[in-house]
Amino acid sequence: MKIILNPCSVKPGIITPLRNKKPLLFLLIIILSAAINTSLAQDDEWRFINGDPLPDAPELAVRGEFKVGVRTITVVNKGQVDILNFKEGTEPTYDRNLKLEIWYPAFYSDGEKEFTSYEEERPVPKDPERKVIRYNFTGRASRDAAPDTKNGAFPLVIVSHGYVGSRLLLTYLTENLASKGYVVVAIDHMESTYGDAGGFQSTLLNRSRDILFVLNQIADLSKPGVNSFLAGLADASNTGLIGYSMGGYGVLNAAGAGYSPNLVNMFATMTGGSKAIEVLCTNNPAYKAMNDTRIKAAVAFAPWGMQLNIWDQEGLQGLKIPVFFVAGTLDDISGYEKGTRAIFEGAVNIDRYLLTYINARHNVAPNPPPQESLNHGLPFDFYYHYAEPAWDQRRINNINQHFVTAFLGLHLKNMEYRQYLDLPENSNTGKWTGFRPRTSVGLELLHSPAPRPE
Repeated sequence: MKIILNPCSVKPGIITPLRNKKPLLFLLIIILSAAINTSLAQDDEWRFINGDPLPDAPELAVRGEFKVGVRTITVVNKGQVDILNFKEGTEPTYDRNLKLEIWYPAFYSDGEKEFTSYEEERPVPKDPERKVIRYNFTGRASRDAAPDTKNGAFPLVIVSHGYVGSRLLLTYLTENLASKGYVVVAIDHMESTYGDAGGFQSTLLNRSRDILFVLNQIADLSKPGVNSFLAGLADASNTGLIGYSMGGYGVLNAAGAGYSPNLVNMFATMTGGSKAIEVLCTNNPAYKAMNDTRIKAAVAFAPWGMQLNIWDQEGLQGLKIPVFFVAGTLDDISGYEKGTRAIFEGAVNIDRYLLTYINARHNVAPNPPPQESLNHGLPFDFYYHYAEPAWDQRRINNINQHFVTAFLGLHLKNMEYRQYLDLPENSNTGKWTGFRPRTSVGLELLHSPAPRPE
């Protein structure tokens, strides 16, 4: 015989036999389930998600007026040089499969929630058993939401991750830009992602090629009348590029900074004699023919290469579009004085900015470390793939959202955002427009305008 404490009919402390209490028990289960579901929904609505503004976030970090949709597609660049299987005298080809994550302004149906779950996996660094950590994290977008085509075609932004990385490495920024009226396309660069990382020579050869190929693909898919959700949604003639680390290396080349003979020699040594990268170098006629006037502006986070003389003076002078550089003074991957700052100083023909995080290292672009990176027993490098020693990554994310919004808004949308960019160089000694009192510290913003036509 089962017994329960019946709160409706017994005196305190008296236990009575269970008699036909199933309906009551069933009702209690329903009530508890509803309460739990309501609590979980409230947790989803109020908990911090990558990209959310902290209380000290600068003004333009907040999301824009548009709801955000997200979809995943794959495009294939056929017949590309298979550099990882190069042998002297032969140059095999293969197809490059590029998975794309696309965020866009969207219409929501009644009751549709602005939440999605991103799936990521990363091998454990230096693990002899090659273990893989799989995890999910939440974003503020709705999977497969209806695109907003009533407000005209939106500027296109293409995002290129680091080596190694993934298309989901900067979701705090990609979602934020889509909410402000951009179609944002992030690339999984084949042989450069967490799941399929190959020899470094593939990344050297294919970054800018992938970016330009994706630009052409999105342009085709966005034409009115095409059977694609992008039809009429993206304006590829008004494109911005964003790259982090090796993504920055590729973005600058796609934007006109041809590589130097030093890279040709380094690449030949790495590959056993291949000269395939020559077509991306400054004076090569094929590279000059790649100039794409649809690209109007670029953002380069800690771009890799200058510390190894990947560019020379002539190559950097090939940049013809405005560029916003971001770096840390203690960057030990791409370098600062001889790295990002040297690129900034050498790009003398363009309007350019350099935002510097004082005492930051290389990780001035990615999402905060995932919860899984805190698991006991994981190597330190798993956490430090994302984290900064002297900065809160969420704070960096908010500052990046603010300045990228201002820079791309100025150059892709003709918005009056110069007041957020024309600032005193040292944030510690002058007021920075858009920052709350006492919060603009530890930063520097340099600006060099393009030379005036003679």
